[in-house]
Amino acid sequence: MTQQTPKGDRIAKVLARAGLASRREAERMIEAGRVTVNGQKITSPALNVTDKDRITVDGNPLAEPEPERLWLYHKPTGLVTSHKDEQGRDTIFDHLPDDLPRVMSVGRLDLNSEGLLLLTNDGGVKRKLELPSTGWLRKYRVRVNGRPNEKTLEPLRKGVVIEGEKFQPMQVSLDRQQGANAWLTVGIREGRNREIRRAMEVVGLNVNRLIRVSYGPFQLGNLKSGEVEEVRRRVLRDQLGLDGAVPTESRAKPQRKRRR
Repeated sequence: MTQQTPKGDRIAKVLARAGLASRREAERMIEAGRVTVNGQKITSPALNVTDKDRITVDGNPLAEPEPERLWLYHKPTGLVTSHKDEQGRDTIFDHLPDDLPRVMSVGRLDLNSEGLLLLTNDGGVKRKLELPSTGWLRKYRVRVNGRPNEKTLEPLRKGVVIEGEKFQPMQVSLDRQQGANAWLTVGIREGRNREIRRAMEVVGLNVNRLIRVSYGPFQLGNLKSGEVEEVRRRVLRDQLGLDGAVPTESRAKPQRKRRR
């Protein structure tokens, strides 16, 4: 006899969809005994719930699920993309506009990188955008120290091997030489940790500036450093196949500069 899949969604997913926490954080809240379902405290996230179940967190009823939303953010250099940093460095979440709801970053940009970073309030959207199978091209403007030519860049187009790890071929074009530096446009589909910087080192180039200008169909455009702009619902529906939510087309205010 075939076992039927329980109806509904996992409790941690439901908590994440309500904008309360990421799925992993929600699991920790459950294990800490902070969540009840139909008046019973639960300590395991291995539970499916439906909209008929009564859920509370810390004694407060769970809010209605928020519609999936996505924002473009122009990340400045000098900020990390984690929610908390063990070294006490500023994170992007310390500098986002106050009127933004709780959001998660889609992928990461390292401390010294800048440019387009996608933000979302929905764990499902985050996972969908990060999946390698999505295969979206991410483009970067990269400034390197050196005088590269087409022969220099050819190994990157074929795919380099770093410490036994094979990197996918990159799209690389030489834009211009500017004194001791050169500007390149680089396109990748994987997004491994410090992928471009590490690959450039293999061909003898040192990256001294890296700006992400696009992530799939989403463009940095004229967004200023530190500024946030929400993606229109129609665009989300077309690009991600989302439906059923009320359009939200607001633009978040630019961040205010903070004194350090």
